[in-house]
Amino acid sequence: MEMNNTDWRYTVMPAVFTWLKESESGALEIDLEVTKKYAADILKVQGKGGTRMGGLVGSGTLGENSYLSSEQRLSLLNALSDVAKEFNVPLISGAAAETKEELAKIVKELATVGVDTVMVMPPKTKEAPSDEEMYAYYELSATAAKEAGVTIMPYNNPDAAGYHALSTDLLKRLAALPEVIALKISTTDVSIIETLMLENKDLKILAGVDTVTVHAGLAGACGGITGVGCIFPKASVTMQEYVNNGEWAEANKISQAMNSISYLDAQPLLLEYLKFAFGIHHNDADGGLRTLGQKLTQQQIDDVRARYTLAKERLERLDLID
Repeated sequence: MEMNNTDWRYTVMPAVFTWLKESESGALEIDLEVTKKYAADILKVQGKGGTRMGGLVGSGTLGENSYLSSEQRLSLLNALSDVAKEFNVPLISGAAAETKEELAKIVKELATVGVDTVMVMPPKTKEAPSDEEMYAYYELSATAAKEAGVTIMPYNNPDAAGYHALSTDLLKRLAALPEVIALKISTTDVSIIETLMLENKDLKILAGVDTVTVHAGLAGACGGITGVGCIFPKASVTMQEYVNNGEWAEANKISQAMNSISYLDAQPLLLEYLKFAFGIHHNDADGGLRTLGQKLTQQQIDDVRARYTLAKERLERLDLID
């Protein structure tokens, strides 16, 4: 795709929620128009330095990816590609499979609906593959991406999501594949980022956990993918601006202000928690509870509400509520 003047990898990007509605039969189905509206609203927001989010992540963990059929995912991404084109940003989505052949097929399918970069997660197998097996898995996805005219982003997420961890040696090898445009590191152990950057200062690494945005930037990450930024986009974009400018004290003020809700991004129920917080933020708490995932208990609902309220109050004092 034709990029704008800012390298999107040096920005923060929203992993947008998939909004659901009840059909006449009472079943949940994707509300494409509302999902597109919320995605566009997030991309319109500017940070205090005047920048915006540089990409759009659809049908990810926060987008109910693991609960959607292939047909639903492709339909959703096709709709979100219109939003990405409107704002001239890349559309990013994830892919994982049990076999490398199945993965290659998914990469090509995603390319047909406007996805520009595919976040490739490790194989969905019970036993962890060897590094050589893992490399072959990613190598074939890179070949498929080249044939389809897209790029890939190896995705290391061993924490809340429980995917097989990618070793630093393997990540270095994967980064050398021509189709790899960046690495996504979704772990609170930012020493992995530092180790990789010490080996190759030209690597492009995106942080994937909101609690460590500042720490990841210090370690060498150039940007990030955010869930909390869907709720508080002005704060998230401004924090990334400060990180990029090396204004660590200012960035840390925002990180601390969002701490109560960023905590939820590193929990196994991050989808359910953050989607409900998003619903509160848009005066649609009932909608926020519509998920194909786990139903929240009243105790969890009360906890998320309290965490959201605390973060909102802190950000209001910093003039970071859009």
